[in-house]
Amino acid sequence: MNTTFNKIIGSLFILFLILLGLAYFDVPRGGGADTAVDVRNGRDPSVQNQEMQVHFLDVGQGDSIYIRTPSEQDILIDGGPNKNVLSQLGEVMPFWDREIDVMILSHPHSDHATGLVEVLRRFDVKQIYYTGVLHTAPDYLAWLDEIKKQELNLKIVDQPFEIDFGEDVKLEFLYPDESFLNKKVKELNNTSIVNRLVYGETSFLFMGDAEEEVEEHLIKISNNQYPTTNKKLNNSTINEQTPITNNQIHLVSDVLKLGHHGSSSSSIEEFLKAVSPVLAIVQAGLDNEFGHPHLRVLERLKRLKIPILRNDQEGRILVVSNGEEIFLEQ
Repeated sequence: MNTTFNKIIGSLFILFLILLGLAYFDVPRGGGADTAVDVRNGRDPSVQNQEMQVHFLDVGQGDSIYIRTPSEQDILIDGGPNKNVLSQLGEVMPFWDREIDVMILSHPHSDHATGLVEVLRRFDVKQIYYTGVLHTAPDYLAWLDEIKKQELNLKIVDQPFEIDFGEDVKLEFLYPDESFLNKKVKELNNTSIVNRLVYGETSFLFMGDAEEEVEEHLIKISNNQYPTTNKKLNNSTINEQTPITNNQIHLVSDVLKLGHHGSSSSSIEEFLKAVSPVLAIVQAGLDNEFGHPHLRVLERLKRLKIPILRNDQEGRILVVSNGEEIFLEQ
């Protein structure tokens, strides 16, 4: 009797686990203007180890993006305005993983830099990229002091280049294409590092706080060629970078993280058309004092039929790529 009962309980438990399986929205790849976000339930567990995860972390009024490559390398772009990034990373990273292979500070404003200070103290960070622009905000200086204290590997971004992580994953640095090292710049937003992440046939464009000036510049220097390289990221150490010339910069991307939290100073129509995303992401805090994202930007996206997801409405957002399609976790 007990044996039969245990078998029934075991079967019910297995059924329960199956019903808890992951469901994903399927975002088809293609031009953003006429593409809708469709729904597809379930996915093949056998391909999960071939997936790349892009987490738009819920850190309040700020930016922080965590990327997990198919080769289990960890990339962190910005850290948000506070220590919330630590709890967010704790929820998305494997508990045993205490390494960040690549850290990028797009620009030194506190809503991007502050959280990175504690990340440096809690994680083993292998490689760091920044522009070196002058700024005297205490959190930014604390971040630089921590890097100096730990004698970490810090590199300046002053020209386009890319890193090959293997498994058909590349991270492109499209901007800046000039040196801001030790320069005092009036508009720090327009010193933002712009990254394009490519996995197979899928791509993501991360704009930092870049505004209209940078968007127009990227349109001017870009074309439809993909950069190529045979350099790879091995053993979590980056030793070489491959330069990208202007005629290799490519903007079209499946997912666009809007510049400057969806501010009216960014996301001009010409740029949105050049990128032609099937999904736009806004990193902004709930009821923020700046009115991000701006109504004009939302109306522009609606007119171009580009779906949008926002941290202030959705919380943390996870977009998954298998190299051919992108999916949203439900």
